[in-house]
Amino acid sequence: MIMPHILLIETATDVCSVAITDGKTVISSRHSTEPRSQASGLAPMIQDALGQASLDIKDIAAVAVSAGPGSYTGLRVGVSTAKGLCFGAGIPLIGIGTLDVIARGAAGSVTDPDTLIVPMIDARRMEVYTARFDSSARRISGTEAVVLEPETFAAELEARSRVIFTGDGAAKYESILADRLRDKAVFIPSYPDAAHMAEAAFQAYEEKKFEDTAYFEPFYLKEFIAADPSRKIEAVLHPDRL
Repeated sequence: MIMPHILLIETATDVCSVAITDGKTVISSRHSTEPRSQASGLAPMIQDALGQASLDIKDIAAVAVSAGPGSYTGLRVGVSTAKGLCFGAGIPLIGIGTLDVIARGAAGSVTDPDTLIVPMIDARRMEVYTARFDSSARRISGTEAVVLEPETFAAELEARSRVIFTGDGAAKYESILADRLRDKAVFIPSYPDAAHMAEAAFQAYEEKKFEDTAYFEPFYLKEFIAADPSRKIEAVLHPDRL
């Protein structure tokens, strides 16, 4: 059976990554930790990943993109690039939630089925974007913006044998978590990684769960608010300058 090659794109946070799969198996990947490098670095990374896999864009069966929440500019760059590739090559688009990507990255180290996974994406001040996932990274709650306090996840920590807080917002909660709750909390700071999209992307491809390429937009969760109107216009016209 010939497995589809799927291009995976992740640009929702400061870390930018791409990967290519053969079915569920990642066969090449590229990463950049340079802040705000999505606009200038994404296209070369895709070309490098294709070259590493000895593939051309015509060999790609679909493009999967991290769909948010996350950085407004990063999401726009990733989704715009994915849509452009899909239009140009005539292939389907797959959207995968960014929190789902982070949760799948953490699930690989889970051995206790009673573990709860709480991925967190850093937002402004003490706020994070988060959701709850079971030990196998199956979503069990919706996405929400939460302002962290010492006992924000007290109910979860009291009910579970272990709670993994992960993502680039996890350190915020670790810094204020009430001492009485620390025994069951595990903190794994991380970023979403395109390679962790592989299984979900393959499943979506097999089930033909594709996005409408013309109308698909990232899930920002909250409306983008720039410092002033001129910067908001600049963000739309020239995302590489932010």
